[in-house]
Amino acid sequence: MPASLGTLYGIGVGPGDPDLLTIKATKVLANVDIVLAASSTKNDYSTALSIAQPHMQADVEVVHLSFPMTRDEKILMKAWEHNARIVADLLKRGKNCAFLTLGDPLIYSTFGYLKRTLEAIDTPFNISIVPGITSYQAAAARTGTILCESGENLLLASGVRATEDTKNLLRHVDNAVILKTYKNFAELKNLLHETNRKDSAIFISRLGMDGEIIARNIDDAPDKPHYFSHMLIPVRK
Repeated sequence: MPASLGTLYGIGVGPGDPDLLTIKATKVLANVDIVLAASSTKNDYSTALSIAQPHMQADVEVVHLSFPMTRDEKILMKAWEHNARIVADLLKRGKNCAFLTLGDPLIYSTFGYLKRTLEAIDTPFNISIVPGITSYQAAAARTGTILCESGENLLLASGVRATEDTKNLLRHVDNAVILKTYKNFAELKNLLHETNRKDSAIFISRLGMDGEIIARNIDDAPDKPHYFSHMLIPVRK
């Protein structure tokens, strides 16, 4: 690849606690030219940026990439292409850039869309990924929950799809993690009841942040969970 091109680093900043960034992530943040922070089109606030801030150079340039909060594929595609062009221009100028993402860059992350869109551009860019601690790993540690052991399996699912398929999966797996439980929470609770998994479910919201909630009884969880919410559903032993 051309030596003049900068490198794009996809950095997982973990679930919320700045101390949970990896040593490699902090080393990259201490040396990049530009930090890229995804935010809503409504404002420039980035939770990932606030988590990474203690490890960033005081004078590093921060570029905010705005993404609309919509599921309209045409609108989203246009936003990804626009932001990918911004990043591509920075890389062509030889700038090393760190794109910040909550948890891990390759698990339900905005970075995956950016990576795919950049790779569709003709120029072969330098892309390096720094894995991060996920919310469910941190939640398991916080609650002392064994996610899986021996010959057990572990399902990782999205609450955006609280469907009959999810019910069938819950009936056949040992342990499960459901992310994005801010969506369809009432339906998810019904699925837990129908699959006899309700008693083992643990609800976690805003782990490591202000307003943290850990509910070992799913009925104690708020009816409308925060965006940063998920559930651990270990096998009953």
